[in-house]
Amino acid sequence: MNELTLFNDLFDDFEDDSYLPSLNFKKVFQTPKVDVKEEKDAYTLLMDLPGKSEKDVNIELNNNVLTISSETETKEDAKEAKKEAKLEKKNEGRWLIKERSYSKFSRSFTLPDDVDSEKLSAAVKNGVLTVTMPRHELAAPKRIAITCA
Repeated sequence: MNELTLFNDLFDDFEDDSYLPSLNFKKVFQTPKVDVKEEKDAYTLLMDLPGKSEKDVNIELNNNVLTISSETETKEDAKEAKKEAKLEKKNEGRWLIKERSYSKFSRSFTLPDDVDSEKLSAAVKNGVLTVTMPRHELAAPKRIAITCA
């Protein structure tokens, strides 16, 4: 296999015993878009993560599956939300528009056999996560000599 295989989590949520996936549009629009480029010596994955830093993103590699995830609410966010609720009860202020909210996502990719998993690297710059996956050469087929017995 020479391409990254994407587990599309859009179809992971099946309701009850039905065979049709449930379409969760909020989940679809919160899932960051990804570009993957194949080069001679590496694969490069680019993921848009506006407003996130390296502290907000978790990257794991397990059995050749790369998983990138994030959860935006921190303990400080939860404390702030409780404070805001108390202020609203006291009529000291309320939100007129509140579009930013808690969100989380997880995307998984099966890596090709030629990725050198020991040399993966990742960086976040200007809201774009870049994961570099160097390639190593796969063993070439070896010709075996046949001798007379």
